[in-house]
Amino acid sequence: MAKVKPLVFDYRGSLIPENGITPDQIQQLGAALDSARNEILKTDVELFASQTNIPEEKQPLDAGFFEMPERILDEYQSNRPESELGRILDTATRLRERVDKVVVLGIGGSYMGARALMETCCQPYFNELTRAERGGRPRMYFEGNNVDNDWSQGLLEFLKNHSQGDGPEGKWAIVVISKSGGTLETAAAFRQFLAALESEVGTENLPDYVVPVTGESGKLASLADEIGCQDRFLVPDGVGGRFSVLSAVGLLPAAILGIDIVALLEGAAAMNSQFRTQPLGSNPVLDYVAVNHLLEKEQGVVTRVLSVWSKSLESAGFWYDQLLAESLGKFERGALPLTCLNSRDLHSRAQQHQEGARDKVMNNVIVDHWRCDPLPIGSSERNQDQLNELSDKTLPDIMSAAIAGTNQAYLDDNRPTTNLHFPAADEASLGQFFQMMMLATVLEGRLLEINPYGQPGVEKYKVNMNRILREPVDK
Repeated sequence: MAKVKPLVFDYRGSLIPENGITPDQIQQLGAALDSARNEILKTDVELFASQTNIPEEKQPLDAGFFEMPERILDEYQSNRPESELGRILDTATRLRERVDKVVVLGIGGSYMGARALMETCCQPYFNELTRAERGGRPRMYFEGNNVDNDWSQGLLEFLKNHSQGDGPEGKWAIVVISKSGGTLETAAAFRQFLAALESEVGTENLPDYVVPVTGESGKLASLADEIGCQDRFLVPDGVGGRFSVLSAVGLLPAAILGIDIVALLEGAAAMNSQFRTQPLGSNPVLDYVAVNHLLEKEQGVVTRVLSVWSKSLESAGFWYDQLLAESLGKFERGALPLTCLNSRDLHSRAQQHQEGARDKVMNNVIVDHWRCDPLPIGSSERNQDQLNELSDKTLPDIMSAAIAGTNQAYLDDNRPTTNLHFPAADEASLGQFFQMMMLATVLEGRLLEINPYGQPGVEKYKVNMNRILREPVDK
């Protein structure tokens, strides 16, 4: 396994007078954190493996995400052609050779991780590049995550009007992701996009252009059988949707885009190792939970702002929003997640964050090394903007000054901050981030005695929506 440069979590900005926490409080929480970690490492893992005698308070127990990165990597190393990762890479290669556009249909955890992977690891304007500039990799579009009439029709029209010819540029494919196939938003989109695809490639060829990621059984599995899909992948049992990004749910779209999914999994495995072995103070998972939990408990900080300082990471923030909200938003408890993109949102939300209610912690996510060379402001004969004195400063210089200046403003007003440093906006860092936040969410759930798995509140709208749609209409 390649050596992974670790994420660094710096929580010194939360150790402030009056409105922060103290080192003593963190240390006093250490025993409870160790107990919760041991519960995950021993009790949860053993119960999940046996699938017997699971206490009611631990049901559902979707703990399969934890050891999944190592399992997938080990399987790949021992038998690449037959391994899940090997099959994912083969399918990605087949689609890249056959089509120029892929539509990913899914909602919630079935799409948010894949979108985060694309936006973090691909060129920012990937879909606008020529096929040659994309290295032959297909453009990717996401639908089935809403029921917006105009956006769905817009994509269908785009696919129809911009898929011409016999080569890959004239073809598109569908990756549909749903464990049961019963989620209406995705099911409706699949029916619509499948009909459009069938009209273009024909019924006989349709199986070559549809790849489902679903459960062993269910509505989508049955549809895949009916279509005769050439390739299909499983959403693993015991892995909930919002914990599934490092399964085929996220790995297949990423592989199609040419993202290094081995490095992604190695990053996640490295975070697992830190979680298992490192003590409080040098363990990103334990430290993140300690600070945020104590701020909520001791200072009433119920809003956790994930303040990302890179456009590439905004969708990763949205992924985390779902993870925290669905996992811990139960029994009239749970912190409110809120993703902000800076410096953009310094010009919209910052006033409220700086001088509004003291119910927020700013968890900054900072990229230490940018992919491209630093872009200087440059000198100009038109100096009405008076920027010539800053001509040698670069965009990374401005970003660093904005981060430092914002943190200083919060510090001056005794408002807590933390900094999570990404070595780079790349696969290994994102794999660490995904695994860190999933582990942290489960750890805090165990600390609070809230089951972090399942989302009973979400199911209520589905029941009501389906009932309303099926009610007879008075004429």
